[in-house]
Amino acid sequence: MHYLPLTPQDEEKILHRLGVGSFNELVDKIIPPELQFQGQIGLPPAASEIETRKILHKLAIANCNTNDYISFLGAGVYDHYIPAIIDSIISRSEFYTAYTPYQAEVSQGTLQTIFEYQSAICELTGMEVANASMYDGGSALAEACHMACAIKERKNVLLSELIHPFYQKVVRTYLKECGIEIVPIPHKDGLTDLERLEDLIDDHTAGVAIQHPNFYGHLESVKEISEITHKNGALLISVVDPLSLGIIAPPGEYDADIAVGEGQGMGIAQGFGGPLLGIFATKMEFVKFMPGRIVGETIDAEGKRGFVLTLQTREQHIRREKATSNICTNEALCALSSLIYLCAMGKMGIIEVGNQCYAKSHYLYNLLKEIKWIRPVYSAEFFKEFVIETEKPAHELVNRLLEYKIFAGVPLSIFDRNNQNHLLIAVTEKRTKEEIEQFIELLSKIL
Repeated sequence: MHYLPLTPQDEEKILHRLGVGSFNELVDKIIPPELQFQGQIGLPPAASEIETRKILHKLAIANCNTNDYISFLGAGVYDHYIPAIIDSIISRSEFYTAYTPYQAEVSQGTLQTIFEYQSAICELTGMEVANASMYDGGSALAEACHMACAIKERKNVLLSELIHPFYQKVVRTYLKECGIEIVPIPHKDGLTDLERLEDLIDDHTAGVAIQHPNFYGHLESVKEISEITHKNGALLISVVDPLSLGIIAPPGEYDADIAVGEGQGMGIAQGFGGPLLGIFATKMEFVKFMPGRIVGETIDAEGKRGFVLTLQTREQHIRREKATSNICTNEALCALSSLIYLCAMGKMGIIEVGNQCYAKSHYLYNLLKEIKWIRPVYSAEFFKEFVIETEKPAHELVNRLLEYKIFAGVPLSIFDRNNQNHLLIAVTEKRTKEEIEQFIELLSKIL
């Protein structure tokens, strides 16, 4: 709770400027007294600062959090390391706003951070241009599907069933009224079925969307998918985990046309599942179809370096028939967090994070295979997540391990009732050997 510096004298000045004698008089001018509720609304009596702090602390400690619990949760939001420098910088008043400045050119500092964020995303993904960020991975994917249809002037998008189920729902909701047909690509053995992709794609297909690593954590056959997609004149949309790109091929390397993803793992707290950060990058030839806004670098009349909003494709800024998207905002504070994260970690740090996620998840995977009542569901190669099947319903195991302060993973019955015994487990670089072995010991005990 921050101190509010408003004094009675300040309040008096404000009321005087507004031409009223009291706060109640101000309310009466805005809301007619006959429309105001005059009864008691059931709130508790006003509390002092000390009392309020106690109430909020009591509520806060009722939460289970990753400071007190060992987390193997994944499915899109992960317990990755957040360098202390991030909170220190984003807490500065110059940056502490989550919204895009409307008088952009007077906010040179904000524009510079966005420009540098865009540059970092391009370097990370191997793509040629990135926008100033989007709401989250799901909305970024929906915009990518819409963009592919605009570029190709086609109305059909193939969506792998192994893209995050929530992202798929966002896409279907987003494009429902656009007349765009969404066709699912079935999966086989934990990977997108390439034979079915060959059957489904045709000259009406604008884009093929995959997730790599996919929702089950597996590495897709991206080069083969890219060849099939481009052979049929469609665009390849790749949903990426940015923290995997230190050790697996970036989308630019396998000729993806649009790369999107969720940036939460790059320096953004898990919270209650948000706020999140949508990454969006593409090839330069498609830049005029990009949603959102792009910040560019320039020089002023005196030759000084400066930054400007270079491109905005919203109908508010250009002719309606030329607009490609209604979205205009970006997640500026989250984008800044990710920029600081990338700068703090450096190229070698991103590789190290990827290597540790890979090594530790495979260490746990191999230990789990030795437990009698557990078996891996798939054998495909994975990055940091995998699916196991247990004798008991997965949600029962999750609840039992909560008693030992362990988040065991995400029961896949949340997404599909047929998968009652399937558990999705993620291992980040934060997990220690001791934590992994404690997890194994407790899991063996309760099965």
